[in-house]
Amino acid sequence: MSDTTPWDTPAAVAIPKHDPRWQKGKHGPIWPRTPACYGFTIIANVKPGTAETIRGYGTKIASALKEQPHLLAPLKLHYLRWVLFDDDTRFMYQGIFDTDFDKYTEDAIELFKRAGVDTVFENLVGFPTDWKTNPEAFIKFVRAHQAPSFLEYGEYPFVTADEIKKALAVKASFSAMLDQMQ
Repeated sequence: MSDTTPWDTPAAVAIPKHDPRWQKGKHGPIWPRTPACYGFTIIANVKPGTAETIRGYGTKIASALKEQPHLLAPLKLHYLRWVLFDDDTRFMYQGIFDTDFDKYTEDAIELFKRAGVDTVFENLVGFPTDWKTNPEAFIKFVRAHQAPSFLEYGEYPFVTADEIKKALAVKASFSAMLDQMQ
């Protein structure tokens, strides 16, 4: 399966545990682009007593996005999911985005530094306190806690978030034009 698959043909790909032929990026292997684009899942232990701080951070992000809807736009996200589980002792971060791992993590660090905000990851056991000035430590943490997927599916494969937004803008314009004609 390649990214030349038509957008209207659902597709899935089984991902091997690791393939030495994968492209090497600045920060290690680049997992292949899949029908769901790129992404990663991190599972880590929560620092004791910080589960409510983590939930509060979710509220802060939601509020910030109401004020600045495009705050996270540089990350080219499709979806982001945070989960506390095992009686609030473990945290899962799951993101699907359009760029490879290297670009996503570098963009995330820069975005948080520019916005002057901290990351929810600071509430996870072993997360480096110097992550803003030491991207390698940030990346090492993410890689150490990454739980790679072995199957990814896309109902509309290899379509970027920008392409989806453009298609929806065309649809809205077309609908408005039809409404004016009536």
